[in-house]
Amino acid sequence: MPEAPEVEALAFFLRERLTGHAVVGTELVEGRAWKTRARLLDQLVGRRVTAVERFGKHIDLDLEGAHLSLGFGRAGWATWADGDDAESETAAAVIARVTFDDGILGITDAGDWLSVQLHLVDEPTEVPAIAKLGPDAADPAFSREMLQSALGGRRKQLKALLQEQETLAGIGNAYSDEILFAARLSPTAHAASLSDEAVMGLWAALHDTLTAAVIARRGVPIAEQKAAKVAAMRVHGRTGEPCPGCDGLVEDIPGTKGGGQWCPSCQAG
Repeated sequence: MPEAPEVEALAFFLRERLTGHAVVGTELVEGRAWKTRARLLDQLVGRRVTAVERFGKHIDLDLEGAHLSLGFGRAGWATWADGDDAESETAAAVIARVTFDDGILGITDAGDWLSVQLHLVDEPTEVPAIAKLGPDAADPAFSREMLQSALGGRRKQLKALLQEQETLAGIGNAYSDEILFAARLSPTAHAASLSDEAVMGLWAALHDTLTAAVIARRGVPIAEQKAAKVAAMRVHGRTGEPCPGCDGLVEDIPGTKGGGQWCPSCQAG
């Protein structure tokens, strides 16, 4: 699943590449991904990109007031082919293509079930998933007080809460593991159980982990983003490997069916 650092890197790439360029053609390969039935993708032909923004794990392309929203879901991503270059081969199914005057933007989905969602709207907040987003966890202005408010003394496990987009936008399965490892907090601990000191530690871990990831992903080619993310993980996806923080082993988080990892020795608090 692409999360805020990877989506921010893609937004940066598209902003640099597409601003000022016009759409010359479109192709919707998988109609189920298109969520605004009253409007058609080819209505973008002739429009130029004026801005590219990230909203959580979504990207918004502003084409002279018409907004194409890209929601990547669980396994969506993008491809890019310059000019007359052939599109790079990908194992992921192509969902849509938007051809610009200098290249082709492809939207793909590698999941067993379709999770990519495409909208054409007048304002980004018309997209339901964007309208209900909480504060952006990867925003440099995200403060300890904002985290405290988001936690709200809730009796919800920290891993699940960090992934709740209505509470904190941009964090998914992988970075929730990395943040909790950096904070040395149990993924199954409830937010309500955290002391002020623990909240401060969680905020510092969140800020440092996401900031470092955003910086590291910028400039990495689109096709290499997933591999770069996997290589950077300290505990996520590392079941059975030595913990990088102690002499213990990384284990699956109980109840996640292998979907999340932690170090029971480091994070028992």
